[in-house]
Amino acid sequence: MTDLRDIAMASKAWPYEEARRLLKRYPQGKPGDAPIIFETGYGPSGLPHIGTFNEVLRTTMVRRAFEELSDTPTNLIAFSDDMDGLRKVPDNLPNQSMLAEHLGKPLSRIPDPFGTHESFAHHNNARLREFLDRFGFEYEFLSSTIEYASGRFDETLIKVLRHYQDIMDIMLPTLGKERQATYSPVLPVSQKSGIVLQVPVTVVDADAGLVSFDDEGERITQSILGGQAKLQWKVDWAMRWVALGVDYEMSGKDLIDSVTQSSKITRALGARPPEGFNYEMFLDEKGEKISKSKGNGLTLDQWLTYGTDESLAFYIFREPRKAKALHMGVIPRAVDEYFQFRSNYATQELDKQLGNPVHHIHRAKPEPVPQGTPPVTFGLLLNLVGVMGADATEEQVWGYLGNYVDDARPEAQPDLAKLVPLALAYNRDFIAPTLKRRKPEGSEIAALEKLDGELIALAPDASAEDIQNIVYTIGNEGGFENLRDWFKALYETLLGSSAGPRMGSFIALYGIENSRKLIAEALA
Repeated sequence: MTDLRDIAMASKAWPYEEARRLLKRYPQGKPGDAPIIFETGYGPSGLPHIGTFNEVLRTTMVRRAFEELSDTPTNLIAFSDDMDGLRKVPDNLPNQSMLAEHLGKPLSRIPDPFGTHESFAHHNNARLREFLDRFGFEYEFLSSTIEYASGRFDETLIKVLRHYQDIMDIMLPTLGKERQATYSPVLPVSQKSGIVLQVPVTVVDADAGLVSFDDEGERITQSILGGQAKLQWKVDWAMRWVALGVDYEMSGKDLIDSVTQSSKITRALGARPPEGFNYEMFLDEKGEKISKSKGNGLTLDQWLTYGTDESLAFYIFREPRKAKALHMGVIPRAVDEYFQFRSNYATQELDKQLGNPVHHIHRAKPEPVPQGTPPVTFGLLLNLVGVMGADATEEQVWGYLGNYVDDARPEAQPDLAKLVPLALAYNRDFIAPTLKRRKPEGSEIAALEKLDGELIALAPDASAEDIQNIVYTIGNEGGFENLRDWFKALYETLLGSSAGPRMGSFIALYGIENSRKLIAEALA
């Protein structure tokens, strides 16, 4: 442990850098041996997407890194802001008209458009927890609705009223004139309509938690305690930091201003803002920011239909301060790169292991880093099923794998067994509809005929390397300006795509006779 801590204290991996900042927060340890509190926030106004999962995963990685550096206990709170009023109906949900009838009401008091849970928020909270549990996260789930109603926030809410003017002085300069006229840190819940009201309030009695406001033409005096009000977003965030004693919370780059204002409010309430950093946003394939309301991001379901859990974690871990595209096209590469880093891990020195993404991926789960890699890459597997067509079955795929893999059975190849159904799904939905083989032209014809002749002479169990050498030789002697043109011709005439695998590996996997049939079809 000492060696690990010494090396981790110098590691440049971003989770360790963040963990060291937390160590500096309490040089003498947290008072009373209290746990370090990590928090992630989630607004359940739309289906959980990868941006939501991302925050929990990255925060967990920092938490685990901190635990490697310190014996101080920790706790992770996954907080759902399900008392927030629904401001807009997301485009990707059913029963749009029903949801529109409940605009302004707390998410936890709006019927579930899917008809499976007590409310819209309950549905989305359940979906989020399902995915967090699937990955093995350790966390305490808190619902805004429950915490407000239970009175857990009451003491801090009273502080908000006592420092009402201080908070207004912080917030008003950040708002336009029109918004300044109606802004209130406190959002009372109407006893008439059930709507979270965006109206000015007057503090009547801070110690008693009483405010007054206009509701449908009537002046109302009402307590803000026990769930009868919630706070405006930036004030709410600060209130949670104070009430829950949060020490660390990261957030997206789009919330830099919110972090600044919430930190000022936290100090006004007599507490210290948490540590954290601002990560860059995920972008869709058009380069636009992913939004729950637009529904232009990937859901967790979608990624896990076509890629492994570990590939998702790998993609999220890398370069958190760099904007990254997040769409279906990034999944195959993430799957293979995860296994590449995993294959390196066992032979690396400890300092290199601590910088390897798989160390943080599997510490987050938590579990030891698995050994070994699949005998076939996901990319090569996609090429195989692409040639087999959209109706290929797992049994057929394993039949072809027998040409290339010793003991090609799911029981003997567990990693490969996970990839086969994912490859079939990805091919069915994204590859097969786009494949279109073209006819060979000019020198390509003679080169394909030459390749066919060379394959005839090969033994059925010829190695991928031997086949690759033949492909190289034909390309070098075939009159192509460069080998890239030859490989592109192979991909376009045999596979129907503009890019592809090492042809030696593909032919060995697909089988020499089957590959000769592809050549014959191209020449015909």
